[in-house]
Amino acid sequence: MTKKEDMMDNELFDYLCSIRRTVHQWPEPAFEEHKTAEVISNALEKLSLWHKSGIAKTGVIGRLDSGIKGAPVVALRADMDALPISENTGLPFSSKNHGFMHACGHDGHIAILIGAAALLKETYPEGDVVFIFQPAEEGGGGARHMIEAGVLDGVNMIFGCHIDRHLQVGQIGVKKGIETSFTDAFEIKVLGKGGHAARPHEAVDAVVIASLLVVLLQTIVSRSTDPLNPTVITIGSIHSGSAYNVIADEATLRGTIRSIDDRNRRQVFHKIKKTAASLASLNDAEIHVDINEGYPPVVNPYSGYNLARHTAEKIVGHNNVLTLTHPSMGGEDFAYYLEKVPGCFVRLGGAKKGLENVASHSSRFDFDEEAIRIGATFLAELTRDAIIKLKKRG
Repeated sequence: MTKKEDMMDNELFDYLCSIRRTVHQWPEPAFEEHKTAEVISNALEKLSLWHKSGIAKTGVIGRLDSGIKGAPVVALRADMDALPISENTGLPFSSKNHGFMHACGHDGHIAILIGAAALLKETYPEGDVVFIFQPAEEGGGGARHMIEAGVLDGVNMIFGCHIDRHLQVGQIGVKKGIETSFTDAFEIKVLGKGGHAARPHEAVDAVVIASLLVVLLQTIVSRSTDPLNPTVITIGSIHSGSAYNVIADEATLRGTIRSIDDRNRRQVFHKIKKTAASLASLNDAEIHVDINEGYPPVVNPYSGYNLARHTAEKIVGHNNVLTLTHPSMGGEDFAYYLEKVPGCFVRLGGAKKGLENVASHSSRFDFDEEAIRIGATFLAELTRDAIIKLKKRG
């Protein structure tokens, strides 16, 4: 286990916290991370690292070259985008971009990756390192765009981490195999027949039909899927009606489907459409279902998992490395990178005292900044360990 004082000096740590706070003050949505990219570019310039901005619109890549011909190449990735949430943390560096905030820790991920770059620059590894600062993780599929732009060209392994409020600072969670779920979204439009609230027999009530759908969709999970195979159907929004005494002729439901098994996922798609069709027939309505397939699951191969676990034990000690037994039902487009090259995606403890029950994507979300020190140290050491392993493989 590495002692806190040996991980990173306080001068560098304070600098990384200042970067995190600057990014936090100016949150930007997917593919609009212009100021964020500028902050990152300035930090890489300060480190005298080669870098290029404007990748996949707003992405930034940096590179540390060992100068060794044919050396292994390891990539590290951080996401950059914020969420459309109005901040309610009361932090002195709260969002100045009204309606947006960093409510998922991406500001911390940026600081962690810059910190890893700084530590690797201090002691060059015997291989090359690519630093990927990626836009549009929150639903925009920025990873796909970065891959199409060539950021994985020549890369042998890739690693990333996510600050996790469920884990204490100093803990690192690692999972072999499936680490996150599919992130499919859907929209259902109910088309009925409007009318006077006092004469329901002359109308087809879209609100009632939509309400039935909410309940019936939940029975797909409780009665049509294997209880040992985690599945979630959530309705996130319903919009219908214009007045208290008017029967609405239209309703729109939007939601998400989370699953980890593709066969089960396809069955859920089928059941949603079949339920909608049956309900439409029963109520003389039209119901249109549009399913938008999202990110695939993050799948950590054994080689990457084993390496990340070994390094984590060096940094935080055996007792602070948690073996995650169940996948998160959240999503992560880091999955696209792992479809191309091996690596690992880990969870980094960031629980903050007093905010134990505050969820990610909440207007009150925050994390303990000590996670930045640990995360940067871990990724830098993991990069060195990966390069050593790759060199041994030849």
